Amino acid sequence: MIGSKDEILFTPDKNEHSGDGDGHHIHADHSHEEGSRHPHVHSEESLRRIVNRLSRIEGHIRGIKSMVQESRACPDVLVQIAAVRGALDRVARMILDEHLTECIARAAKEGNIEVEIEELKAALDRFLP
Repeated sequence: MIGSKDEILFTPDKNEHSGDGDGHHIHADHSHEEGSRHPHVHSEESLRRIVNRLSRIEGHIRGIKSMVQESRACPDVLVQIAAVRGALDRVARMILDEHLTECIARAAKEGNIEVEIEELKAALDRFLP
């Protein structure tokens, strides 16, 4: 929820994590195309859910690597790869939903929705087949 004490603020062009003294976290590892710069604020809970899912996917990929190293049956490996793809798609949907409900909504309130929509379109062009 925007405006709550458990938000995360992403700002571009730095690779650091710091607090603002008011219960917020500033992550400075987010950037956009063409020099566009704006903060991204997300709840701690939302980020925790996404990071937890990515951690599970990371473990799943390590399991697939082990399967390959152990010369496990190719169909079994392919089934696990399909599972990882599905999990990544679900994380992408979570991130897209968060972006639409938080970042796009904020941009609309601030009057710079056109820039945010163009950046989203460019990202979707790279993301979607």
